[in-house]
Amino acid sequence: MCGIVGYIGNKEAYPILIKGLKRLEYRGYDSAGIALIDGNMTIFKKAGKVNDLETIVDPDKIAATIGIGHTRWATHGEPNDRNAHPHLSNSGDLAIIHNGIIENYSSIKEELTKRGYKFHSDTDTEVLVNLIEEVQKTEKTTLDNAVRIALNEVVGAYAIVILNLKNPDQLVAARKGSPLVIGIGDDEFYIASDASPIIEYTKNVVYLDDQEYAVINRDGNYSIRTLGNVEKSHEIQKLEFSLELIEKGGFEHFMLKEIYEQPKAIEDSLRGRMSASQGWIKLGGLNEYINRIDNADRFIITACGTSWHSSLIGEYLIEDLARIPVEVEYASEFRYRNPIIKETDVVIAISQSGETADTLAAIDLAKDRQALIYGICNVIGSSIARASHAGSYTHAGPEIGVASTKAFSTQISIITLIALQIAVVKGTIPTSKFREILYELENISSKIEETLALDAQIKEIAAIYKDATNFLYLGRGYNFPVALEGALKLKEISYIHAEGYPAAEMKHGPIALIDENMPVVFLATNKSAYDKIVSNVQEVKARKGRIIAVVHKGDTQIRALADHIIEVPETEEILSPLITIVPLQLLAYHIAIMRGCNVDQPRNLAKSVTVE
Repeated sequence: MCGIVGYIGNKEAYPILIKGLKRLEYRGYDSAGIALIDGNMTIFKKAGKVNDLETIVDPDKIAATIGIGHTRWATHGEPNDRNAHPHLSNSGDLAIIHNGIIENYSSIKEELTKRGYKFHSDTDTEVLVNLIEEVQKTEKTTLDNAVRIALNEVVGAYAIVILNLKNPDQLVAARKGSPLVIGIGDDEFYIASDASPIIEYTKNVVYLDDQEYAVINRDGNYSIRTLGNVEKSHEIQKLEFSLELIEKGGFEHFMLKEIYEQPKAIEDSLRGRMSASQGWIKLGGLNEYINRIDNADRFIITACGTSWHSSLIGEYLIEDLARIPVEVEYASEFRYRNPIIKETDVVIAISQSGETADTLAAIDLAKDRQALIYGICNVIGSSIARASHAGSYTHAGPEIGVASTKAFSTQISIITLIALQIAVVKGTIPTSKFREILYELENISSKIEETLALDAQIKEIAAIYKDATNFLYLGRGYNFPVALEGALKLKEISYIHAEGYPAAEMKHGPIALIDENMPVVFLATNKSAYDKIVSNVQEVKARKGRIIAVVHKGDTQIRALADHIIEVPETEEILSPLITIVPLQLLAYHIAIMRGCNVDQPRNLAKSVTVE
């Protein structure tokens, strides 16, 4: 969840580190810091954003060509200058940056305290760097070997990079459960928690696997070994995205840019995987295991946050089209409740980053019980991609805004293809209906473009309700998970309390909240339950609730009841979430902006949740 960046080479390290931290700030923005070696170990760190860090640094006085940097999302210890990374060992020789949690830090700290170590922060990270120093001292060994020994003693997740004053020509890095990538330049190396700080300088990268550490030298050599001290060889991979994709491109915020990128992102997720004119779908990962998938007794979809909402839509799609039972599980709960998993189950794991700690733990559990794992993620080479037996990338491109938007849409696109391909294999969908859905999929991006054109109207609605303290989002069928996602977007970025509910469940509790101050957002595009939704709208109207309704073009019944109407293009009901989510994303965005909130970096949140 924190951002890590490191550099060793012939260039000045400070500008590279600061730029890298700004690109990584979506991963954590409670505090930031850098450590550099230029004869001495120099550390600058500051609570707040990377811009706050820059105010305490005079770059003209720094000429280091090796350094590490960190932007933090707090786990142990409140966000302040003292707890900001990097952290020094007691001798001052070692500086460390760390993403993750050391679960047994308390017992290690107690033992180190007995040995005379002093601690100056509340973090588990400072404990780790002193443990490494203690191992190096007592074992009289090299830093990299001390790291290996120490990491075999700790419990938890980590990505770390260590700077050594006594060897300013080397960095040592390691990972378990948190991503770490090494960029390989011309006699220089870049290290980061994702590729965004690296892409400007090189497209050649190596991804560390779990329980591996790397020794990176200024002379252009590097080595990777397991914590069991076995040397590993990694293929150098090419980054596929460009620098332009991680810039705002004229938009005021990344979130808005990514909302508007959804038509193209969906096209990219479908490209080469289907043809309406020829009537076929082909997902490579699915084909490889199609017999086992065809004979599966049950699908389990596991995810967190926004990905959990797309999983709910996946449940509707797979059961509706392929007629296979589906269970949707929060990954954070799934792994702890001793679930029943069989060899005949298929577990679909969904994550934008491919690094979500709880989802990875759920995968490990399911693999231990011999289930087939199918991963859906956005980041090539991510941990979930490597841990899955098969899977599909969403090809959404980098998503920088913390509140996920285009990842949600592309996840739904992929799950739709999965459901359709299985339905064809099982013979549970008529050919004519299959062709109709494919045609709509090919045209869905143009209908999302039409919906995006409603931005000005949605902004006007936002201005009316920006000071509301509560929102209720209601939907039925495929639009119920969209209601959940719309409420989540508003909570995440505007800090307004919001809840999503099945429209029919309103009568079983939430209706007690409705009065003239309660905005209620209805998703009312379902043909299959339209009359029922009209009745729900009338129930809210009778209690003076303020109604914002997303309807199909030409709707008259709900128009006569609602305070505000947002008309969207009609499509197949199973594809409606791809359209109905867009007004809710825009509504949340504009309300948050009007309330003065930071939509790209909402408080207390980070993009990739790599701790449990």
